[in-house]
Amino acid sequence: MPRQSDVGQAASAKTSAQFAHELSALTAFSEAEVTKFFPVQEDAEALKKLIAAVKTATDENDKRAKLIGNIESVARVVTKLATKLVLP
Repeated sequence: MPRQSDVGQAASAKTSAQFAHELSALTAFSEAEVTKFFPVQEDAEALKKLIAAVKTATDENDKRAKLIGNIESVARVVTKLATKLVLP
């Protein structure tokens, strides 16, 4: 993979920081914790989808269907969350 330019690195860092801020507002995690546990953008986005599915006002069957439809990305996020919540 080619090295990212300085401008690309700065843009990536800014985007990650903004995303961490947004996710920390939706969870009990601080921005630093979001960045630490979800450094890969795809995982952070999967967490956001998981939170949205859980917070919806739809019935339980709709929530299950949304989660099952995103099972691969959700599984990675749930594993990281479980590790954070269970292990000190």
